[in-house]
Amino acid sequence: MGIFDFFKKAGSSVFKNEEAEAAKEAAEAAAANARKESLLADIITSTGIEIENLEVKLSGDLVTVHGSADSQSDKEKVILALGNIDGIAAVDDRITVEEQVEQSRFYTVKSGDTLSKIAKAQYGNAMKYMEIFEANQPMLEDPNKIYPGQVLRIPNLD
Repeated sequence: MGIFDFFKKAGSSVFKNEEAEAAKEAAEAAAANARKESLLADIITSTGIEIENLEVKLSGDLVTVHGSADSQSDKEKVILALGNIDGIAAVDDRITVEEQVEQSRFYTVKSGDTLSKIAKAQYGNAMKYMEIFEANQPMLEDPNKIYPGQVLRIPNLD
């Protein structure tokens, strides 16, 4: 028994194909991730909410969003727009805000919920459902179309 020395650059190149394939797969995964990040940024842009120096990074099911918003409301809407996308489990908020105000509460819709029922529970008045609806536009297009698991902004009422 003992150690036998070989010239490592000679012989069949079994590992080169595996290394090349691994490099190709890594490049394809990086390109797919970049496309997803671009799509997420496009979703934010499509809401009409302006975020200065917007940057979106995706790592697995975590989205990190950077930029500067004019208001706390805009910041929260961006977080909800990203967080309510299938496949996204968390949003790392790195958005700065010019106008500092109290943050809204977030509410996860349960089966059987309506905006009126949520307003009754949150504000004590079912007729305040429009405040919740308006606080979640443009993500909500119809006050009757919410779904279990969706996260909504519940703004603080003055």
